[in-house]
Amino acid sequence: MNTLWLDRPAKLIDQAVLAAAQARQGQLTKPPGSLGCLEDIAVRLAAMQGTQQPSLERVRITVFVADHGIADEGVSAFPQAVTGQMIANFAHGGAAISVLARNLGASLEVVDVGSKADSAAMPGVIVNKAGEGTANFRRQAAMSETQLAAALQAGRDAVARALQDDMQLFIGGEMGIANSSAASAVACALLGVSASVIAGPGTGLDRAGVVHKAKVIDAALALHQPALISPLEILRHVGGFEIAALCGAYIACAQAGLPVLVDGFIASTAALAAQRICPDVAAWFFYGHASAEPGYVHLMQALNARPLVSLDMRLGEGSGAAVALPILRLAAALHGQMATFAEAGVSAKRA
Repeated sequence: MNTLWLDRPAKLIDQAVLAAAQARQGQLTKPPGSLGCLEDIAVRLAAMQGTQQPSLERVRITVFVADHGIADEGVSAFPQAVTGQMIANFAHGGAAISVLARNLGASLEVVDVGSKADSAAMPGVIVNKAGEGTANFRRQAAMSETQLAAALQAGRDAVARALQDDMQLFIGGEMGIANSSAASAVACALLGVSASVIAGPGTGLDRAGVVHKAKVIDAALALHQPALISPLEILRHVGGFEIAALCGAYIACAQAGLPVLVDGFIASTAALAAQRICPDVAAWFFYGHASAEPGYVHLMQALNARPLVSLDMRLGEGSGAAVALPILRLAAALHGQMATFAEAGVSAKRA
């Protein structure tokens, strides 16, 4: 499995720029700390970009799409055919993330990393398949070592394209019927908890459906337990191609020094896997919205993270991160464009 690139460390945050950004925040025409979390965001962005004029005008949103064999176990409210239909919807600009990207002026790409659909003829879709859907992980490993390596590389390839286009921020989205089951299984294995703690309605399961979903996931975890010895093996046995692609993308972003805005439950599961593989990547992550999926709060605790917004969203696609993007942009603008006390001729706080 060609995954040696995962061992490269994340780029170090420039501590001198970080200190200068913190000092600048203390000199801006406002009471110290009055912009709350926006100040912390701005300081981090300045340090990440190595400038006191951070900017997030050039944003890449990449949606990774794949199918899942676990759908055969009746864990989703929608049929598997919807995955391919949604790829076409993305391609024609009709999905939520398509609308959000247009209105935000963000660059959107769709990567078929493992659907059963014939997506090659769909306009604008990048076909980089690790397989034609994963295997049913209730019965066998979701993917081979070769497939896992290919899915991780698909994420790395997406980041390479973003860097080539001089992007300033990366948002990873995902879509794939039954992928909340795969993400729940990965999260359970990483956190050491049962599926009853993590599994949620996904695309709209009722209470009985969620109970069934949790039982399927717990049975799968019991089947694979001896092999779940590392984050990579967890991804391989119970993950999904798009989850692995997100994980690979997040690590590649941190290695290159490209800030990441993480989406909801599934994307945050990939972020936790990335952190477990390469702990220093977390310095490059922001978290967009608080997913309504019940497992999300446990992921945030494990990541020691706090999402920017909470709107009861659970769509995926990168939509929650996209909605949070203006907050990052405003934080950057405030940091770079507000006057200092000296520049404005305003008296500073008394010592």
